[in-house]
Amino acid sequence: MEKIIDESQQGTSLVLEQKTENTRKLFIESYGCSMNFSDSEIVAAILLKEGYNTTQNVEDADLVLVNTCSIRDKAEQTVRKRLEKYNAVKRINPKMKVGVLGCMAERLKSKLLEEEKIVDLVVGPDAYKDLPNLLSEVEDGRDAINVLLSKDETYGDISPVRLNSNGVSAFVSITRGCDNMCTFCVVPFTRGRERSRDPQSILEEVNDLWSKGYKEITLLGQNVDSYLWYGGGLKKDFEKASDIQKATAVNFAHLLELCAKTQPKMRIRFSTSNPQDLTLDVIETMAKYKNICDHIHLPVQSGSNRILKEMNRLHTREEYFELIDNIRRILPTCAISHDIIAGFPTETEQDHQDTLSLMEYVKYSFGYMFTYSERPGTLAARKMVDDVPEEVKKRRLDDIVQLQRQHSEIRTRAYLNSTVEVLIERESKKSKHEWSGRTSQNTVTVFPKEHYKIGDLVNVKVTDCTSATLIGEAIDYALD
Repeated sequence: MEKIIDESQQGTSLVLEQKTENTRKLFIESYGCSMNFSDSEIVAAILLKEGYNTTQNVEDADLVLVNTCSIRDKAEQTVRKRLEKYNAVKRINPKMKVGVLGCMAERLKSKLLEEEKIVDLVVGPDAYKDLPNLLSEVEDGRDAINVLLSKDETYGDISPVRLNSNGVSAFVSITRGCDNMCTFCVVPFTRGRERSRDPQSILEEVNDLWSKGYKEITLLGQNVDSYLWYGGGLKKDFEKASDIQKATAVNFAHLLELCAKTQPKMRIRFSTSNPQDLTLDVIETMAKYKNICDHIHLPVQSGSNRILKEMNRLHTREEYFELIDNIRRILPTCAISHDIIAGFPTETEQDHQDTLSLMEYVKYSFGYMFTYSERPGTLAARKMVDDVPEEVKKRRLDDIVQLQRQHSEIRTRAYLNSTVEVLIERESKKSKHEWSGRTSQNTVTVFPKEHYKIGDLVNVKVTDCTSATLIGEAIDYALD
């Protein structure tokens, strides 16, 4: 195996793992959450052993795979447009095969394959190890589909191929699935029940990444704080476990500490947290280890207790405030980000004002904001009427976005004339003379290149800012 450095994309060195003996080309495109991008790296690793090297040119591909998201209707429509494009290429190159992976694949199943006939294979998130068999079926002229959900699969035995990597940051998956059953969310139906990965395999992957020069990892899961390893099995089976298993169980706080101690010079991030599961011991562990980044992504979805109950979010507004207060007390420099949905069914103007007042209390560093999109199969779609007019949804979303911009600027301006540690990740999108990286708080920072290089950890004096970006000058290398 060899590594090829492709610098065709300005400012980014793309490290692609290839086998010189492989003769087929795989083009893989990912949409949605970070877990989908991580899954694509698993798929690339599986297919690398089947004779496929990755390519960034779809016209060269023997196999095109689109890893999809079903969290919002807009995401599905984007994927459909991409499939139209790839089928146009396929008409020129009929030997090329097109497949759909991920959550949309699981949700729509045979519709894409048999009714619309726009793909050759459909593979759900737990069936990637079956890809070699499915491709054999396609080669034999048969449609191929596997969307079965697993109670055990974590892909912990597969070393991912890092796709489009800058060689600095990498994802490490630690859990799969979700048990929370929020009424608006398709994840429990497309990714199944929660199960956690063997901590030893996680630590081995972290060590391997460090040996390859990576400087930062993000521990990934639909709900990382529910991580629980006691020898295998679903989280709900923990009560049936033996006393020895319970005594030696590893929860998320313990896993976070193990990772921090195993590679003390590697930055560690994690995503995503659920307010009902984020415990004090996680926050205390973050405070204990300097290499655990000071940022928590903490989706709230709504500031209204009534809407939170309708969403089946198992926390109240007051409990969320208590959690925020504990984070501020234990980790005063911690950045907090959010997800918020505008226009959930039955949302009133007072509910909307409750969301805005919650934002005023927290003053998030940044966030992800959306209008409600009904997802087929969810409890909200089955039991609730999508009764908030689109123009009202958009107006409320605009209120949320504008307020977040104000808060983001407050948070970034607080760094003026201070010094921050920045891990250089890439060339700035706006200037080839500047580097771009992130602080521990996940704030993008740009500064002149000088003699520094990608992967360096540097101290930057902040001299200016926008609502989303710090601007400054590097003054020295940061101490390890």
